[in-house]
Amino acid sequence: MIHAEVMKVAGENFKDEINKGVVLVDFFADWCMPCLMMAPVMDDLAEKFRGKIKFAKVNIEDHPELAEKFNIVSIPNFVLFKKGKQEGQFIGSMTQEDFEKKLRDFI
Repeated sequence: MIHAEVMKVAGENFKDEINKGVVLVDFFADWCMPCLMMAPVMDDLAEKFRGKIKFAKVNIEDHPELAEKFNIVSIPNFVLFKKGKQEGQFIGSMTQEDFEKKLRDFI
């Protein structure tokens, strides 16, 4: 069985990816403990929402220009895009159940 993946995106493929349907982008940093705690939640949700929502990650240390463009000032920070347009934003860590409920409101 092939599992859904949370893909890493950067400047060159970021715009292409967010223009494809519904995409949730996790802005994170390797040193951020709440970000690291959310990683398995993102993996599980990517599997649950396979075919409905794409999951992507942007390391703000490697791509500060993307963090600045979307006014990311605290992490973890999750931005939901529909066909390239920002439709929602969730800041901070949360339970998988709470996150799943928020995402269901968008699909």
